[in-house]
Amino acid sequence: MRRPVVGNRPAGRDGWAQPHDGGTRAIRLGPRSVVALTLVTAIGVAAFGWPLLADSASGLAHSQDAPYLFAALLPLLLAVVVATIADAGLDAKAIAMLGVLAAAGAALRPLGAGTAGIEPMFFLMVLSGRVLGPGFGFVLGAVSMFASALLTGGVGPWMPFQMLAMGWVSMGAGLLPGPDRLRGRRELAMLAGYGAAASVLYGTVMNLQGWPYIGTLVSGVAFVPGDPVPENLARFIAYCLATSLGWDLPRALVTVVATLTVGPTVLKALRRATRRAAFDAPVAFKDA
Repeated sequence: MRRPVVGNRPAGRDGWAQPHDGGTRAIRLGPRSVVALTLVTAIGVAAFGWPLLADSASGLAHSQDAPYLFAALLPLLLAVVVATIADAGLDAKAIAMLGVLAAAGAALRPLGAGTAGIEPMFFLMVLSGRVLGPGFGFVLGAVSMFASALLTGGVGPWMPFQMLAMGWVSMGAGLLPGPDRLRGRRELAMLAGYGAAASVLYGTVMNLQGWPYIGTLVSGVAFVPGDPVPENLARFIAYCLATSLGWDLPRALVTVVATLTVGPTVLKALRRATRRAAFDAPVAFKDA
């Protein structure tokens, strides 16, 4: 009789590895994955920030087609990143966990969408990225936002930007320091602080995506092509204060409360599932 062995540890009755101490990652970032993530991040910064980054004398600063160009380009780049990361080591167990967490995130988003910025999915994206690493976190954030858009009918030119921004949120949690040493209240405090900052920054970044579309409808806060960066930046800050701050702050508050209350239970469950899955251990068969 031959029993599966995961790494150097025998598998349990269900074929999963027995629990062990130490950190693990569902997706290990290889050189190609790092290059792909860096590329899509650089293009994403340009896609979001072109109104402030483009030189006033350039054609891009005066182009009305720039938002649509980036909206068409980002899905292709996101597909390249997901394919690259999958090729680098997204096995069946990681895909199963990705599906479960993405479905949970997509189901959480409609619970408060459109109601004062209450979006409970943010805390799950932060905790998942923390436990499962930046590579898994980026894919999870993008896939969860895509699934939630299909679920809520929120498909539009803004969806690739939402996928990228949520991927950044979850990836950033995976890059926080001390994943194998910092535990308990200090870790929860760090995650709550990061979740609050990420919730506000997500809203601010998404404002950059929609800001150029308003044109001259609201002259005091509208983007003016070709104007100096300080003047457009002042209008953008006024635009954020007038339109989204009332959603960003409640989103941050909900994320903090959820992290501090149910965060320990969710972290424990994610870490237990990750240990048992043993994503980074090869599977072989040996005689019993």
